[in-house]
Amino acid sequence: MSKDQRVSQDELWRRARAVTTLQGAHDALVKVMPAPAADRTRWRDFYLGSAEVYGRVAEIDRGHHHEALYWAKREREKGEEIAKALAPGASGHDGSGR
Repeated sequence: MSKDQRVSQDELWRRARAVTTLQGAHDALVKVMPAPAADRTRWRDFYLGSAEVYGRVAEIDRGHHHEALYWAKREREKGEEIAKALAPGASGHDGSGR
């Protein structure tokens, strides 16, 4: 078992929210990314959480401001798409983003 597997998801998210660079965000978020077959609610939460991380990084890592904003928007849109698909009465595309 690797060291990251022994660390709780809450701790991994705490670390992701503490990063200050775009590369740090990429590296931290891959550690909290759900398994491909994970429930859509986990994917929704991941995408919305990663959008927050990238949005925060956009204000700190000014050299990557526009790229971090792109990632924040991309992740937010994926999370919102899943949220709409999960809403009562929703049908059609499953919104998994995969």
